[in-house]
Amino acid sequence: MYRIRFHGRGGQGMKTASRVLGSAFFADGFEVQDAPRYGAERRGAPLFATVRAAHGPIRERGPMLRPDLVIVADDTLVPTAAGGGVLGGIAEHTVLLLHSALDAETWRERLQLAGPVFVLPLHVEEPAELHFVGALCAGAAARLVGNVSLAALEGAIREELADLPAEVRETNLELAREAWQAMAEHQGCVIESKQEDLADAEAPDWIELPFEAAAVSAPAIHGALTSVQVRTGLWRTLRPVLDRERCNRCHWLCGTQCPDGVISPDAEGFPVIDYEHCKGCLVCVAVCPRHAIGSTPEAQALAEEAAS
Repeated sequence: MYRIRFHGRGGQGMKTASRVLGSAFFADGFEVQDAPRYGAERRGAPLFATVRAAHGPIRERGPMLRPDLVIVADDTLVPTAAGGGVLGGIAEHTVLLLHSALDAETWRERLQLAGPVFVLPLHVEEPAELHFVGALCAGAAARLVGNVSLAALEGAIREELADLPAEVRETNLELAREAWQAMAEHQGCVIESKQEDLADAEAPDWIELPFEAAAVSAPAIHGALTSVQVRTGLWRTLRPVLDRERCNRCHWLCGTQCPDGVISPDAEGFPVIDYEHCKGCLVCVAVCPRHAIGSTPEAQALAEEAAS
């Protein structure tokens, strides 16, 4: 069975990439399972999608703990704890494919992985074109697997994007074909692994949530323009924290890149983060050129606030 995991941010087409690759596998005679997994469902938030493909029944479910191929559409996810576990479960046989402006050798030195590391030679940088990255990743993945035909890949793109304008489909087809050709020398490098015996499967690491009794259900909010009242900062697990001594006060960088627009300058030009609405995506941590913004576990930050 092939186990493939796509990592990216909301808006980069990772869910679509998994569906395209899954449909292509199915067209070539495989049994398929594909599913996305979200944190906060919004543009810019880390997410991943998985594809399992086998010639027989697929009995595995849930998170993919030991992938055969990992595709990363946004390389800023690799070093961040909130990146969705990009390197989780990677073994010696796992192939890592990155959409990055850096070369493969640089990533090999940084990550010190035993398995193959490749970089897509086609790099999309324009923000308006980032939603096409999914087609690149799906095309490259199909060639790396080696058991998915170009015809099946093209048919899957036409099927999955049937509701979009014709020019959008053609752009996705063109990019998928280019990625397919670009990875030709690595065709078939992804090794198909055996399905695990369910009797030996590891028990999931459950988190028990206590039930809170309520006499009345929480009210629904129907009024317009009330998003400021929704304290979305409660979703956060990691908090971005500014080191003012290292800050260069280039607040337009972190402020512009913040997908929720919760960073604004104070009177001295230092960026101020609205923690009531910051969801903890840590994009600001990734884009800060001075590394003046770090991350702290939310529980630790709350404990420090209570002690001060």
